[in-house]
Amino acid sequence: MSYKELFSLISVILTLVSFYPYIVSIKRGETKPHYFSWIIWGLTTTFSAFTELADNGGVGAYSVLIAGIICFYIAYLAYKQKRDYVIDKGDWISFYIALGSLLIWYITSTPLWTAIILTIVDSIGFIPTFKKSYNYPWEEHIGFYVLITIKNLFAIVAMENYTITTTLFLWVINILSIIFILFLIWRRVILSKNKISNK
Repeated sequence: MSYKELFSLISVILTLVSFYPYIVSIKRGETKPHYFSWIIWGLTTTFSAFTELADNGGVGAYSVLIAGIICFYIAYLAYKQKRDYVIDKGDWISFYIALGSLLIWYITSTPLWTAIILTIVDSIGFIPTFKKSYNYPWEEHIGFYVLITIKNLFAIVAMENYTITTTLFLWVINILSIIFILFLIWRRVILSKNKISNK
């Protein structure tokens, strides 16, 4: 087994390890994801895996493909959960922009532009989750995003061809995940202080 295959295997294992408790916490009602985000992430992650494979990313793309499939399942669980937040105009705008960008991807259909557009769409997919988490920061699982960040680092190292096409998506997800982790911590601290001051 080559080191790239080993890192790919670690990335796949971390994908399953990170998603399993996240899915369990959704089923328990502890984590309440925004299904618009997860539909978008399912689309972008799956297409990104195919793009990475097309640009000879090889085994490094395997965990990305698995994550994309799981994203669709989480979107289903989130929809089934019927969370009581309102899907507002901003959420719909984010969703339509994401779908429109995928149409542009289909028209251009070159690996580099595909990677760029899918990365932009995936970033837009974070908007509903950020909005929801502003008021409900405890409804997201920080540990999940930490593991996803680590998993993506292993996937990047496992790529058999290092290009913007094969690595851009993963690097941007990591940056956004780190920002989101810090955002959740900040909102939890602020809301905890407000609760204490209101007692």
